[in-house]
Amino acid sequence: MPHVILPDGAQIGFNVLGAELLGGSATPIVLIGGVSSLRGDWERLANSLARVRPVLVYDHRGMGDSKLASEDEPLTLELLARDLLYVLEYLRWKELAICGFSMGGAVAQQLLFLPYHPERPTPLPFRVTHALLTGSLCSALRDKRYGLPLQAVPDRPLTDQEKMDLARPTGELTFDPKWMADPRNAPRFDWWLRSVVFSRRPRSVILKQMRAMNRLDFTGMHAKLPRSIQFLVIHGDLDAIVPPYCGQEILQRIPWAKPVEIGTHPGAVENLDFGHHWFEYFDVRVWHDVVEKFLASTHLARL
Repeated sequence: MPHVILPDGAQIGFNVLGAELLGGSATPIVLIGGVSSLRGDWERLANSLARVRPVLVYDHRGMGDSKLASEDEPLTLELLARDLLYVLEYLRWKELAICGFSMGGAVAQQLLFLPYHPERPTPLPFRVTHALLTGSLCSALRDKRYGLPLQAVPDRPLTDQEKMDLARPTGELTFDPKWMADPRNAPRFDWWLRSVVFSRRPRSVILKQMRAMNRLDFTGMHAKLPRSIQFLVIHGDLDAIVPPYCGQEILQRIPWAKPVEIGTHPGAVENLDFGHHWFEYFDVRVWHDVVEKFLASTHLARL
C-alpha cells in the first residue's frame, strides 16, 4: 500500500486506481471521505470511475492505514487539507478534479481556500478544474437534530456482536428507512456495518474530526474562488446526517455552482430520495454518468 510521510511525522496511506491511465487525456479525480471514512468506502464508485480515469483514494490521518503525528494532536480542516496537498505534491499531478463527501467536502473547500489563507497563503501547484461537493456543508451545523452520533461504549471488552449492535443505529442513519427496509439492500448494509466495526476507525480520531467540523468557518472565503473552477452539488432530501439546507447554502455561497440534474437521461438522477451515503443509491452507473457528464461539460465550457 503506497504511503507518504508528512513533515510532522504523520503518514497518509493512499491508492491510485486506474494508474495506467495517468498521462492520458482523462483528468484524475480525488475522492475525499467524510468523518470516520476510509478509502475503501468508495469502492463501488471508485472502481467504476477507474475504468476511464485515474482515481485517488486515501485515508485521513489517524484512520485506516494513515497515522497521526502524535496521539494528542488536534485535528483541523486546514491540517487535513494540507495533508491532501502534500499527497498531491508527491504525485505531481498538474490538473485534477476533486469530489468531497460530507467532511470531505469541507476539506475540499479548505484546499481551494489555501491560496487565500490570511496567515499562510499557499499557492496550489496544480489546477483544480472542477469540484463535486456531496452531502456536505460550508458552515458549522446549526441544527442539533443532525450530525453523526456516537453511541456510548461500555468500559469493557466487547464481543463482535456487541460491536455490531452498537454501530447499527448510526449506520442506519446514514441511509434512510425506505432503503433500510428493502431486503435487496440488506447484504450491502451488512458489508457497511462489518467494514465500520472491523476496520481501523479509532473513536478518538472520529471525535477529533467531529470537533474540527464544529469549528467550520469559511466566512468570506467563497467570494475568492475563481470562476474557472466548476462546482456540482449533490445532496439527498433524505440526508439525516447533513440536512438538505446545507447543500442549498453551498449553492448560495457559490452562485455558479450547479445542483445535480433530475431526470432519466444519463448524467441525471431520477430523484433526490437518497440519504447521506448518496453513492450507495441507484445503480453505480447512474453516479458514474453524473460524474463523467459533469467533467465533460466542464471541459467543453473551457474550450
